[in-house]
Amino acid sequence: MRGGAAGLVLLALSGAAAAQSGGAALFETCRACHALEREAPEGAGPNLAGLLGRKVAGDPAFDYSPALKAAGAAGLTWDAERLARFLADPEAMFPGLWMGGRGLDDARDRRALVEWIARNGGGA
Repeated sequence: MRGGAAGLVLLALSGAAAAQSGGAALFETCRACHALEREAPEGAGPNLAGLLGRKVAGDPAFDYSPALKAAGAAGLTWDAERLARFLADPEAMFPGLWMGGRGLDDARDRRALVEWIARNGGGA
């Protein structure tokens, strides 16, 4: 896969929208660059299958930014808490990452998205 400015693009949906549709609707924006299916073709962002429990920058098929490579080399792994913090403000968590977009402002939306990812292929 190729790195670059493309990446997970997050839109802040209202808490009411997330409550009605859950993490599935929130993930639709992510799907533009990311897949949760292990056999999915390469995309603009890394595959998120098995994300939770995986080392940061741990998809061997993806060319990560130096910021994410350094986090992985430092031994950071993805868990629900780290993913929720990342979804709040990706650039603040890993300055210089190549992913475009902004974070999810609403904590309920972030929780719904993390839970949905965990249940739908992103869990360990």
